[in-house]
Amino acid sequence: MQKTGRQKLRVLFATFEADPFGKTGGLGEVAGSLPQAVRKLGLDVRVILPKLPTIPPKLAERLTHVADFTVPLGWRRQYCGIERLDYKYQTYYFIDNEYYFKRDRFYGYDDDDERIAFFAKAVLEALQHIPDFFPQIIHCNDWHTALTPLLLREQFQSAPGYAGIKTVFSVHNLKFQGQFGPWVLGDVLGLADNPAAAGQLMVNGGVNYVHGALCYADKLLTVSPTYAEEICSPDYGEGLDGVFRRRQNVLGGILNGIDYKTYNPARDKFLPATFTADDLSGKAECKRALQQELGLPQQAEKPLAVIVSRLTEQKGLDLLLHILDELLDLPVQLAVLGVGDAKYEQAFIHTAETRENFACRLLFDDGAAHRMYAGADMLLMPSRFEPCGLAQMIAMRYGTLPIVRETGGLKDSVQPYNQYTGAGNGFSFAAYNAHELLFTVKRALDAYAEPNIWQQLVQNAMAEDFSWQRSAEAYAQIYRDLLAE
Repeated sequence: MQKTGRQKLRVLFATFEADPFGKTGGLGEVAGSLPQAVRKLGLDVRVILPKLPTIPPKLAERLTHVADFTVPLGWRRQYCGIERLDYKYQTYYFIDNEYYFKRDRFYGYDDDDERIAFFAKAVLEALQHIPDFFPQIIHCNDWHTALTPLLLREQFQSAPGYAGIKTVFSVHNLKFQGQFGPWVLGDVLGLADNPAAAGQLMVNGGVNYVHGALCYADKLLTVSPTYAEEICSPDYGEGLDGVFRRRQNVLGGILNGIDYKTYNPARDKFLPATFTADDLSGKAECKRALQQELGLPQQAEKPLAVIVSRLTEQKGLDLLLHILDELLDLPVQLAVLGVGDAKYEQAFIHTAETRENFACRLLFDDGAAHRMYAGADMLLMPSRFEPCGLAQMIAMRYGTLPIVRETGGLKDSVQPYNQYTGAGNGFSFAAYNAHELLFTVKRALDAYAEPNIWQQLVQNAMAEDFSWQRSAEAYAQIYRDLLAE
């Protein structure tokens, strides 16, 4: 195999989802923005992902065929096509196999073990068929690409060029590890007779894809510095804290960013009025319009808090339910946007029927989310754990102050209000305790009652830089350091 003559550092960013081709959460947001930000620093960064039905038709029409071949997977030999799209100066490669990827959902199928293994291996096989690019680094993300570092070392080392590839593995959410029965080792992966690989994949009697990546990748990353520390403890390590401690010398954390073009209150197409830090009159109109949209009393003087989130235990909603009645007895309005577990949805529906200062919209709607961020005064985010979190950054971009628990990226991005110095961009509490949340909301309401204090905090929040530029520079340096080793 012949490497290209490019002088730029070459990175292949492997992900199962990426905006605008399809996303289910934060991973898709990151994969849609980070590669472009790093590319702007002079690196040749390209993205590889599965060809899913979620690709917008106008973009799907522009795909060009690069190659097709077969991928050995256990006893199978499966078709694989490579298609290319150049979009907004970024090159994307799509792994094509309708049997595995032409599905209604991203995940949640009985053969996810096989689908994900196929994608992870196809990423490596594809390198032999892409004519103008051969990476020096493969950056893998979450359990969907966790097998790639392992397969690179165990099955591709003898292929020309592969031995020099370095791998980075990013953990976006450790809750999902790719855990399957022991039969996957031989039947799907063809590694039953490989003691080294088996020893790193088998955990508690089953195959664990993420454990394999943690053992084989050259660099381990999380999406915030605090989360990188937390996962080394049993409380946050999801059973893998031992391997994180063992490999702590190659573990780091880089706080995610947000797309400042997508989230821009001065130009946001979803808003009834735009605004800037210098002229917040449009934010007042956004609040009035949001109260009207939600069916809440249009009271400009009453603070409006919102939750924009998946409705799951991780997001600290048990804390909220415990003190919800007490909170709604305060001079505040509260609105929820999201979908998730039935117990939270049912509780919010009941509350909306009985309290005039509470509203909920049980759906995922991008435009509604933008209007919530822009029209609210506060964002509640009392997460049990939060690898990074994007909502708090988006909220601050729109002059909405976050109220968060000090964990993961929330701790790294939200500076609590200091009543003595006036510093801060939000409010926070440390203990995972419902009344700590209630007390913190009360502190925020006290600050809101002092217009000069509140306006200063809003200015502080809007002055924060959560663009991808800062994060991209940190990733670029990690790539360079890896190649210098």
